[in-house]
Amino acid sequence: MAKGDKKRALRGRAGRMKGGRGSGRATSGYVRLWGRHPVEAALKNPDRQHRKLWATREGIESLDGELPPDFPVEYADVADLARLVAKDAPHQGLVLECEPLEDRFLDEVADGDPARPVVVLDQVTDPHNVGAILRSAAAFNAACIVTQDRHAPPEGGVVAKSASGALEVVPWIRVVNLARALDELAEAGYWRIGMAGEAEATLAEAMPVGALAIVLGAEGEGLRHNIAAHCDALAKLPISSDIESLNVSNAAAIALYAVATRPTG
Repeated sequence: MAKGDKKRALRGRAGRMKGGRGSGRATSGYVRLWGRHPVEAALKNPDRQHRKLWATREGIESLDGELPPDFPVEYADVADLARLVAKDAPHQGLVLECEPLEDRFLDEVADGDPARPVVVLDQVTDPHNVGAILRSAAAFNAACIVTQDRHAPPEGGVVAKSASGALEVVPWIRVVNLARALDELAEAGYWRIGMAGEAEATLAEAMPVGALAIVLGAEGEGLRHNIAAHCDALAKLPISSDIESLNVSNAAAIALYAVATRPTG
């Protein structure tokens, strides 16, 4: 969320728009977000183009600030809003339909800053996991996350809800070829560490001082061979032998914490 002078007014006069209710899927070409944190973050994001907000009056009141007086809002009850979102999704009285964020490119955000790691996800397709990783990436000041376009969830309400606003903050770079993206990161000065339970070195032992890219694979399958081959080193988290592995989003959070707290000298 924006703080201080960056806050933008959200709550206030809102005109009621007439029209039919949705089917649970976004209008073609748009994404649908729900829940207070994702909706509020999207409303405050100047890079978002909004189509319509459905809300209860309590949902509007929960927003930080005021909406512009001409903002397209349709008041609805809780049951009606439930029809606009994924089954059993906690909409908290707010459903926003907006345009997808514009594509970002790796060379725009991967500037080699040692304090801002890049998170690369190899075929992590669960939107809850991707959303949780976005949230951790925002918390630990990552430069971006990188996914292969064909093997990642679409931008949407489940990712945004799990990200709790971070979808609007952390650049999400979608690439055609993940191995080529890793080559680009190497050319930009990043040391690429693939997280693998079978590695001999721990992450703390494998981390350099400079710019770093953390590469994580899908649960169960782990990193694909070709992606592991494009890493400079493989590393593991020093977890107990009583547990086989961690959820990929938990592993990402721990890895990002380790990067944030590593010695700088």
